[in-house]
Amino acid sequence: MPQMTMRDALNQALHQEMERDERVIVLGEDVSGGAGGTSGEREASGGIFGVTKGLLPRFGADRVIDTPISESAIVGAAGGAALAGLRPVAELMFADFVGVCMDQIYNQIAKFRYMFGGRSTCPVVIRMAMGAGMNMGPQHSQSIYAMMTAVPGLKVVVPSNAYDAKGLLIQAIRDDDPVIFLEHKALYPRKGEVPANPYTVPFGEANLVREGEHVTVVAIARMVPFAERAVDSLAKEGITCDLIDPRTTSPLDIDTIVESVEGTGRLVIVDESPPRCSLAADIAASVAERAFKHLKRPIVRVTPPHTPVPFAPALERAYVPGPPRIEAAIRTVLKET
Repeated sequence: MPQMTMRDALNQALHQEMERDERVIVLGEDVSGGAGGTSGEREASGGIFGVTKGLLPRFGADRVIDTPISESAIVGAAGGAALAGLRPVAELMFADFVGVCMDQIYNQIAKFRYMFGGRSTCPVVIRMAMGAGMNMGPQHSQSIYAMMTAVPGLKVVVPSNAYDAKGLLIQAIRDDDPVIFLEHKALYPRKGEVPANPYTVPFGEANLVREGEHVTVVAIARMVPFAERAVDSLAKEGITCDLIDPRTTSPLDIDTIVESVEGTGRLVIVDESPPRCSLAADIAASVAERAFKHLKRPIVRVTPPHTPVPFAPALERAYVPGPPRIEAAIRTVLKET
């Protein structure tokens, strides 16, 4: 099976779905690279992260649409196109800019199926680059999946690897509901095995990344490879963990998490979003409601502090939960009272 970066896996998914279904269109700022110098030719670079590279020469400007710098226009147009029968994939350059178009997402796209009594669907995918670790400052580094998960009517996807990214994006494009697809910027270069042919990864089915008996660890997006390093380090000492990657936060596969906790009796949740009203808090509450009698120790959440993401490299490194903090949290829940 070929090795591929997450960036290239996403790009391949877009190529294959646009080839399969002529209703699929892509729109956003610089998705085709913009005008190339004085010649006026498109350079087809695929935006600042290169995910849409090569789509323009293959599918043309009618299906790969460079938009004005207006998130409200991008998302509003995508929602209208979806209602009219297309399957748009809208790109917001940074997830942090979602506030500009929140009304279109929160009050319109998420509600269309409900307001129209199920007679209409809105199959739009909104892709966004998120996350800290690249020194892009507090307005370009936030992890917003908890905020998006709180909105009824949206499906929210947070892949942690190339294989899942391709399968989840294809699933998102084929889904009849609006999907928020969040790609961690620091994971774009991460390589993994990816089948060349199209495939889907179902929503609401977590991935059991590691199996163990002592602690359940739930990690999201970039926190998954960090948690892998911590879990693998502890395994050398005979401490084994279930490591669960939810892959989607809405729907959330809470059953897999609860089943694991029933076996281990201990839970550590690793979440890059701020701690207040976070996904870690939501998972902790759900497990406490359903599996409290199985818990041998209090649930531990590993999150950043409740502050904006720092710009200074040293401060940002301190802000993001890393393998040492995750390992320390696992050791904490293993201590006997």
